[in-house]
Amino acid sequence: MTTIWHLPRIELLDLSKYREQRPVALLTGKRSWQAVNTMVRLPVVVQAEPESLDRDYLDDLVSGLPKQATAIYAVGGGVVADAAKYMGYKAKLPVVLIPTALSVDGFFSSSASLRESNGAGFYVETGPAEKVLIDWDVISAAPKHIRGAGIVELLSITTGILDWKYAAEKGKNTPDERFQEWAARLAAGIGQRAFAIAAGVGDGKIVALRELLDLICMEVRLTTQLGHTRPQEGSEQYFAQAMQGRLSSRSRLPYSELLGPGILLAMVLHGQDAKNVGVIRQVMESAGVRLNRLESQDIVDALISLPSFVKKNNLPYGILNDADLSADKAREVVRTAAL
Repeated sequence: MTTIWHLPRIELLDLSKYREQRPVALLTGKRSWQAVNTMVRLPVVVQAEPESLDRDYLDDLVSGLPKQATAIYAVGGGVVADAAKYMGYKAKLPVVLIPTALSVDGFFSSSASLRESNGAGFYVETGPAEKVLIDWDVISAAPKHIRGAGIVELLSITTGILDWKYAAEKGKNTPDERFQEWAARLAAGIGQRAFAIAAGVGDGKIVALRELLDLICMEVRLTTQLGHTRPQEGSEQYFAQAMQGRLSSRSRLPYSELLGPGILLAMVLHGQDAKNVGVIRQVMESAGVRLNRLESQDIVDALISLPSFVKKNNLPYGILNDADLSADKAREVVRTAAL
């Protein structure tokens, strides 16, 4: 059976006026909770700060949920949102998400993005959250580099479509993921509009953040309708996943700070010139996305191993399947991407 999921109910509100009567299990982070704990009143029976999206780790958290908890709340970013959706799915409890920044599209999707030990991502279909609560004062007050970082999920359409079309030209798309021109055009329109609002997002303007919310929801709705994420997920996401696994033991960076460089690298791999790469770099930087958080040698090492990473994890076909990335070639790609 195939399910085409709906978006969660999205409430735009003043959190200080929100009330919850159900006893809840709260997933959050220290900084995120400090941003809202004087505003939102929740009858918390247990609180956790998940640091991993490893399935076994989350299963342990599910087994420790007290019976009194009848709902799961997540306050913060993408990690707690995915953790909450998966735990709610396993425990058969409703989930409410309170983003402290529009950092990822996963707040609105019907699946949880989990991680293998090697960094490879995989999805578990959980169904959407019951509700997502948006307080614009909270979102606009978030640090600039994270408040609207979900814009990179829209800009990844630029390279996601290139990989999807490349796979079609090679006859490598599965029947369920066949290239559809109408869908590619819709996705491209969403991505192009992200260019127009980037500066406003970086400045924390609520009108731009509201449009970012609309565009993210449209992107999620399109990929949910299609039943796959090919218009928005390609080589750039695979780089981010691989790098996430490499850095997990040393440092944790927001996903946008991995995906942003991944977009620039994927553009170069697809033959885009330095001028076009520079344009999308400028757009991301105007939105507040930091692109200089990775060491060049780490990027080179990740690129060299990326074709085997894609094949080993049976990721959808794209330019990386046919890439010959020697050390010299990888360094050339990094230089062209100005990373």
